[in-house]
Amino acid sequence: MAVLDHKRRETPAPEVIPAPAAPDLRAVRREVDAALATFLDAKEQSAPGPELRSLIDRIRTFLAGGKRLRPLLCVTGWHAAGGGSDRATAVRAAAGLELFQAFALIHDDVMDASDTRRGRPSTHRAMAAAYLAAHGGPAARADRHGQGAAVLVGDLALIWSDELLNGAGLAARRPERLLPLLDEMRGEVLYGQYLDLQTTGRLSADVDTPLRVIRYKTAKYTVERPLHVGAALAGATPQAEAALSAFALPLGEAFQLRDDLLGVFGDPERTGKSVLDDLRAGKATVLMALAAQRASHRQLRALHARFGRPNLTERDAAVVRSVLEATGARQAVEELIRTRLAQALTALDHAPFPAGARAALREIARSATTRQA
Repeated sequence: MAVLDHKRRETPAPEVIPAPAAPDLRAVRREVDAALATFLDAKEQSAPGPELRSLIDRIRTFLAGGKRLRPLLCVTGWHAAGGGSDRATAVRAAAGLELFQAFALIHDDVMDASDTRRGRPSTHRAMAAAYLAAHGGPAARADRHGQGAAVLVGDLALIWSDELLNGAGLAARRPERLLPLLDEMRGEVLYGQYLDLQTTGRLSADVDTPLRVIRYKTAKYTVERPLHVGAALAGATPQAEAALSAFALPLGEAFQLRDDLLGVFGDPERTGKSVLDDLRAGKATVLMALAAQRASHRQLRALHARFGRPNLTERDAAVVRSVLEATGARQAVEELIRTRLAQALTALDHAPFPAGARAALREIARSATTRQA
């Protein structure tokens, strides 16, 4: 019988678990796009008739070319909370958030009477043109059809967003964590949208109200909640969720402030949206409020004469831009963006996230605030 040599017996070395790699954001985009395509393909195959398939085509067209910011944040939030073996569940939730964004933007374009989105005719304009080409008749009838049909396309995107998000919660066995977050997100964005509607068309020196709109319509909805959704699927601790909020809220504000600048000073070839829409609609942004605060009587008259005019021309817009520059409002917003970006990045320094997730969040933050589209 062999005799064991107890002196030579060694305690096994502990298993070395490598730190999670930084999520590949390009790969995340591809995975989300594939998930959306697969989901819509299945819906198209089961569609009861060509009419529903035409609505699905509208959703596909709308989804093409989006930045996928919310999906990227969702999957990165999942990584930040420790992730796991089932990243496909986080990708499914991320795809659901992109469909929710489609719903919100399609309806937003109807409310704002926007002509373009992502370099193409907005959904209600495209559907009005298709109706007119197929049936003729008065343009006003085609416009009413386009608006009604676009509302339905948005509703369909909302319903299917629920299907993807609820399925992700069930797959991760965390519906009790996910569903309250989704309820809060929906309520917050609709509250922010209503505040936006309430203030549109009125030039005011009140900065606090547009900042409140930003907090609910963008900072929480665009950045904080997608991070929370992904983190919840990974079983995030309350400390991790709080750290995500400390990063998300200032970043979300900086993101919207950049969007407001691009809405007036951007290049339509890059943004895919007219630089006249916000001025014609009379969007009550921080940019306009700062200009109203600082303007001379003459500059204020120039703003009041043009702000919110549906027939505003490029020459009128040039006058408004000159006031925004001369009052220092544009530069002040740039400084607000820099301050909030710095606050968001500082919050990451001591956040309890894997190094790879922190690196991805930094990349997203810089891209979201320095973008030109």
